[in-house]
Amino acid sequence: MIRFARHTMLCLLFASPLLQAETTPEASGSGAGAEVALQGVDRQVQDLKQELVALNRELFKLEEELLYPASTQVAVFVAVDVGTFFALDSLTIELDGDEVAHYLYTEREVEALHRGAVQRVFVGNLKAGEHELVAFFTGKGPHERDYRRGTTLKFEKSVGARFLELKISDRVSALQPEFVVREWEP
Repeated sequence: MIRFARHTMLCLLFASPLLQAETTPEASGSGAGAEVALQGVDRQVQDLKQELVALNRELFKLEEELLYPASTQVAVFVAVDVGTFFALDSLTIELDGDEVAHYLYTEREVEALHRGAVQRVFVGNLKAGEHELVAFFTGKGPHERDYRRGTTLKFEKSVGARFLELKISDRVSALQPEFVVREWEP
């Protein structure tokens, strides 16, 4: 039903330029009255577009709440601290032995992570109990060598949302990157 509503909104949103094209002064006669009418229709179309965007936003929130209720939600985020010893190319996440996310990074995305951005890589549902998260990082390590490293976190999922952070930081003493997985407290 939500997909149908989104489809309907998008059809209306993209059909509005067609409505504008049909109500040009040439099609409805020339003169000042036609221009005023055209401006009124244009204003209505713009208002309709704004309403559709707001409705789409509300539908997206509703869809998130229905698909990922807070009682079973698990979210995984990626952050980079400094990143001198490792240039991230890709990330693969496995949860309880199943691959749940694989992401290839662009230069622009890596730069954003270096500037402090935090990326939500995965959101899903898990039942209560013990679970294992394994993350594989691929990229360029020290001395421009290909580098693939994994890290693991076993955690207990209870009622309520769980937030996990995959953090890439520099271990200056060893001149190596360090990959840490930790739970955020809700």
